[in-house]
Amino acid sequence: MNLLAADIVERFYSFLWPMLRISALLMAAPIFSLRALNLRIRILLALSLTWLVYPLHTWPHIDPVSAEGTVEIFNQIAIGLLMGLTLQVVTSALLVAGQSISNAVGLSFANMIDPNLGNVPVLAQFLLILSTLIFVGLGGHALLLGLVIESFTSMPIGAPLVSQGAWAHLVTWSSMIFMGAVLTALPVMVTLLFINIGLGVATRAAPSLNIFSVGFPAMIVAGFAVLMLALPSIAARIQWLWMQGFVQVRSVVGIQ
Repeated sequence: MNLLAADIVERFYSFLWPMLRISALLMAAPIFSLRALNLRIRILLALSLTWLVYPLHTWPHIDPVSAEGTVEIFNQIAIGLLMGLTLQVVTSALLVAGQSISNAVGLSFANMIDPNLGNVPVLAQFLLILSTLIFVGLGGHALLLGLVIESFTSMPIGAPLVSQGAWAHLVTWSSMIFMGAVLTALPVMVTLLFINIGLGVATRAAPSLNIFSVGFPAMIVAGFAVLMLALPSIAARIQWLWMQGFVQVRSVVGIQ
């Protein structure tokens, strides 16, 4: 009986390490971190994925209550969070792009309460829904789970702590929040800029024209028209951002 109890404890310790990394990834990664997936679903999903990954590798036996085990717990959580936060940069870029388009159109005050992101403009919410559909359509959830399985080979349990280079890589990649937002919102913003210039010229030519009663409705109508015409390029840009995000995840965890 004592032998059976010791074997169960030993297997639990080896089962704990992949579960920590997978659980941290599910807490930070897009879609899996949504509040629609409550805590019970995330725990069940983490257990299921760990159960599938467990037979694929040989896991070291590290006591989690020792000093080495405590360091390894933080290391595995850091790896999972690093992978998830790398992809969250894409979500943040689309949020900034939606805010920029809303400001250009004149809908900066039209906000929605998103339970996941808080108070966001309606156009940003539209882009986030579009990005989620593109993410699922690309099979992003399967790609992400494949990457976390490969990460146990490139960064095995018991390996050194996450290097400073990996965190520096994440900081460098975070610049895509602004560059990706500009690239996504650029077609709409440039077109609306020229429309604003035209309205300014018309106001100078006819000073009696009330720019507030004419310009604001015209900008909203023109903004939605341009947004509809630019949707194919915006969708292609979102797909490009997701693919770049997966490339960055591979670089962070050292997958060749």
